[in-house]
Amino acid sequence: MTKPDSRTEKLLEKTIFASRWLQAPLYVGLIVAQGIYVYQFFTELWHLLHFAIQHPAEVKDPSTHIMLGVLGLIDVVMIANLLIMVIIGGYETFVSRLHLDDEVDQPEWLSHVNAGMLKVKLATALISISSIHLLKTFIEMRSTDITLNTEAVKWQIIIHVVFVLSAVFLAWTDKLMMAGAATHTTEKPAH
Repeated sequence: MTKPDSRTEKLLEKTIFASRWLQAPLYVGLIVAQGIYVYQFFTELWHLLHFAIQHPAEVKDPSTHIMLGVLGLIDVVMIANLLIMVIIGGYETFVSRLHLDDEVDQPEWLSHVNAGMLKVKLATALISISSIHLLKTFIEMRSTDITLNTEAVKWQIIIHVVFVLSAVFLAWTDKLMMAGAATHTTEKPAH
């Protein structure tokens, strides 16, 4: 590796490298968004508990209503998990290392986080969230007399399939890149 030729070039390179810190406030903003999801979770949980205790007579199938409420809670948790992956993984990958070697609660996946692995994990989380939404739609279709817009349901399914195919493609390209990197490091230089 060669040294920069001038002070200006060295200053420019240090400035470009330091610009990664401009992302730090974005991750703090995502932490605030996660706090909003925690509030939403407990609000929905309160409504679910209230419904389970009260059992309004006008609801034909209370078990389906409770199941939809639980799926709503799972949806909030999945989005919160997605936020954690983006906050921790993104900060670790793009801003600065988290010095957590002595932390016993350190997530297992954090020890080998990289941009490729983070993309695959995020795609998998999006598939999970999309699955919850599809399941809620199907349950609502089954439990209500109201016919849902079939065009909207069709697009929901298409979007879910695109998420699945995207995740498979990301995992496949990541595997190819890792195999290429392993081959490159095991090749011996010609003398």
